[in-house]
Amino acid sequence: MQVAKSCMGSALCKPVPARSMQPFRAVRLDVAAAETTERFRLHNLSPQKGSRRDNKRKGRGYGGHQGGTCGFGNRGQKARSGPSVRPGFEGGQTPLYRRLPKLRGIAGGMPAGLPKYVVVNLNDLEKNFEAGETVTVEAIQQKNLLNISGRDSKLQLKVLGDGELSKSLTIQAASFSSSAKEKIAAAGATADKLPQRIKWTRRAHEKKVKELAEKG
Repeated sequence: MQVAKSCMGSALCKPVPARSMQPFRAVRLDVAAAETTERFRLHNLSPQKGSRRDNKRKGRGYGGHQGGTCGFGNRGQKARSGPSVRPGFEGGQTPLYRRLPKLRGIAGGMPAGLPKYVVVNLNDLEKNFEAGETVTVEAIQQKNLLNISGRDSKLQLKVLGDGELSKSLTIQAASFSSSAKEKIAAAGATADKLPQRIKWTRRAHEKKVKELAEKG
């Protein structure tokens, strides 16, 4: 440590230690914290950093920072401008979407897989209905046996024969399975078959209009 002498040539003078100089330190401001305080104002709204980026300028040579061929190779159909090979094309051979078998039902996009009835079994009726009651779609909804909503609210009731029935019920439904009919008859219950709802089609509508026009 360096020592500075205030009295030159004096034996009584005590040496005074010199102060060490500390290097200059720049004060860093928390810019991120300052930005967050002003982020949700109308005058400085902007997307997050890195969430948006400019499109790559393909086919502009080395100035576009993509190389000479931009990753498309030298020549070929996929190196040309304009539409390229359509999705699913495999060069002329039978593509994958034609090699696989067609799926039936909902997976194939056909209406065959959609339910045509709201289904209930005999064991549910045995547990939730008393003798002499009438079973309808509305009664089933009141007892929370089925969660009927959306498209199912327009469907009619069908009774299946899973379980046993020992009570004399009056069941009103649009369809009954063969086993359900036998068990309902054996239990002394009544199966009232409701008429089917006629599905609207243009051909049937035009036929009905023609018949009404002929009748006058």
